[in-house]
Amino acid sequence: MKYNSVNEANAAVIERLKAARPHWVDVKTAHEVIPELREGKVLLHAGPPITWENMTGPMQGAVLGAAMLEGWASNEDEARALAQSGGIRFMPCHDVKAVGPMGGITSRSMPVIVMENKVHGNVSYCNLNEGIGKVMRFGAYDESVLERHRWMIKVLGPVLSAALKTMKDGVDVTSLMAQAITMGDEFHQRNIAASALLLRTMAVPIMESGCDPKDCQDVAGFLARTDQFFLNVMMAYGKCVMDAGAEVGEGSIVTVMTRNGRDFGIRIAGTGNQWFTAPVNTPVGLFFTGYTQEDANPDIGDSAITETYGVGGASMVAAPGVTRFVGAGGFADALRVSDEMQEIYLDSNPMLLIPGWDFQGAPLGLDVRRVVETGITPLINTGIAHRLPGIGQVGAGTVRAPLACFVEGFEALAKELGLNA
Repeated sequence: MKYNSVNEANAAVIERLKAARPHWVDVKTAHEVIPELREGKVLLHAGPPITWENMTGPMQGAVLGAAMLEGWASNEDEARALAQSGGIRFMPCHDVKAVGPMGGITSRSMPVIVMENKVHGNVSYCNLNEGIGKVMRFGAYDESVLERHRWMIKVLGPVLSAALKTMKDGVDVTSLMAQAITMGDEFHQRNIAASALLLRTMAVPIMESGCDPKDCQDVAGFLARTDQFFLNVMMAYGKCVMDAGAEVGEGSIVTVMTRNGRDFGIRIAGTGNQWFTAPVNTPVGLFFTGYTQEDANPDIGDSAITETYGVGGASMVAAPGVTRFVGAGGFADALRVSDEMQEIYLDSNPMLLIPGWDFQGAPLGLDVRRVVETGITPLINTGIAHRLPGIGQVGAGTVRAPLACFVEGFEALAKELGLNA
């Protein structure tokens, strides 16, 4: 339908964001639910469209790993030659209802979370968290990384799928998040509480799944030691909610924020799937021993869907413990950030109340107009990948979205409305 004003359209978008109730209902092999992965050599990636030549080190490293995992190449040199020759087709995760952390590289055989919005009926997908240590999402691709992915394909995905099938409606993620945000999570850099609550929710279903007892034990142990496991669940959730809002087809609310290591891209409810891009900034923060700011890769990953939804950096005040981890200061700094972010969001989330913010709800409804008017750009909490392939994560920090892509989007929306920006 056509709305009488941008404000009226935004109200409709926010109504859908508040009403959405995504449930984690299954884990499927990616090609089972994403048709684009069924034919040929296709890989999904984080961020707006990009070619192999323009990918930064971590994404290229993940491409090499995925090519070897799928059997398209038997070693690094063959995988690199395949990518350089144009033998792999690349697509943004966001173009197929999916998201992926850091490089976001998702191949046909990888298990993916299936998130179903019980109110509006839309679905979304995200690959599973690989755990700690060397991981493909940060660009590592040695044999230990590939072996872990083989275990995820053979054991982790099937056990989680079987466990979810024993639950009537899967995992009510909204309910779990409402608890976790009161326990110190902001759902981007800090997911300790949510991951623990998820393990509590899944423990009995895992044991009742009918899977091999050793596999069940291994999966439960993996969930127990993976503090960031919930991040990928949150990303699928955020994508599911924001896609429901985007279905309104009008308004100035930002429905996607994402990065590919070269460009930062956004989408807006009123301009559909059109990308608005600008060069990404490089995160600053704290680094692991032996690494410095010079090692940092430019901003990368679909995980900014968390800030698009209003958590992560926007809700820094919910997780003051994370501020030291990302080098952002202390509680006063977290409060200052969330107060600032509140200026560019239109509403607050009644399901995600933050005790340390006098029980205000997390920000909701990022408005491209407010970003352009105030010059305040979203702050994003993020991991920091090494700029070279094969090394992996070297720290954690924060980064600002570039203003230019919001200006471009604002001007396009104004043109769509027949206005002079």
